[in-house]
Amino acid sequence: MGFLDIVDLKKYFPVKRRLFSEQELLRAVDGVTFSVNEGKVFALVGESGSGKSTVARLILRLLPPTSGNISFQGREIQELKKDSLKAFRKSVQIIFQDPFASLNPRMTVLDTVSEPLKVHHLVRRSEIRDKVTELLRSVGLDDDVLNRYPHEFSGGQRQRICIARALAVSPKLIVADEPLSALDVSIQAQILNILQQLQKQSGISFLFISHDLRVVQYFSDEIAVMYLGKIVEHAKTEDLFRKPMHPYTNLLLSSAPKLRVRGEEYGFSGSSEAEQMTHRLDADVPSPIDIPSGCPFHPRCPKRFEPCDKVVPGLREISGRLISCHLY
Repeated sequence: MGFLDIVDLKKYFPVKRRLFSEQELLRAVDGVTFSVNEGKVFALVGESGSGKSTVARLILRLLPPTSGNISFQGREIQELKKDSLKAFRKSVQIIFQDPFASLNPRMTVLDTVSEPLKVHHLVRRSEIRDKVTELLRSVGLDDDVLNRYPHEFSGGQRQRICIARALAVSPKLIVADEPLSALDVSIQAQILNILQQLQKQSGISFLFISHDLRVVQYFSDEIAVMYLGKIVEHAKTEDLFRKPMHPYTNLLLSSAPKLRVRGEEYGFSGSSEAEQMTHRLDADVPSPIDIPSGCPFHPRCPKRFEPCDKVVPGLREISGRLISCHLY
């Protein structure tokens, strides 16, 4: 068992396309299984609409699952109540995509970062200011920001404040839901460096959610690639970047630009074949209400053949990784 275990997790939303039409199901998450190990970074990647952020909200109990199990340190999170639920909320923190929307515009930095300290009674009132100053310095901010408000900061500075707030309760797991996508590329590298340093120093586990594989390569230990609510490939980061096996993974990697971090270049050059096919990613992603028959990726796949539009491929172990594709 891992530190965080997700088993056959499903989340379906009932929807109606028109006023008097029959109710249909939007399959946002459709049978996802993975584990996050203690002190490691697990990345969940895929395009918008793949179900990544829904998985994050299910893990944080912001949404109830349709079915499946989520266990944290051996305990099923849906069964947690009162004190055990409060302890879970303290142990698992989230960093959201939009650092401005996730900060209260009427609260100063001191109030924002100190709030979780007060809720969980972690420090004496007389020590709060010193603790907040220490947290801000750990993310590269000075104490002269304590009495300022969110609108006075850049996007990168706001995200640093959000990280400091998440760190305030000394969490064991941080769910980072697209924490860099709202930032400029130059700022992304700075925030990524902060997260990596904090992870190495504190041993915090991360579930890092992103559509950007250049970021994931730099920061993660394992990667699961999601498409229309399902995992299509799951491998160690090094193995996946060395040899992507699923056509969707290959196309995602070949389309990812390179990111320079500390003078090093991260990214995937891709095969010439994959590069020529990258334009297929510009095609619309099918609706999770109308998932194609057979392999859900087959309408966009450059390597589709006879069974792809009829038979759903299972997630099988091939060459030390899990992959859902008829090519293997």
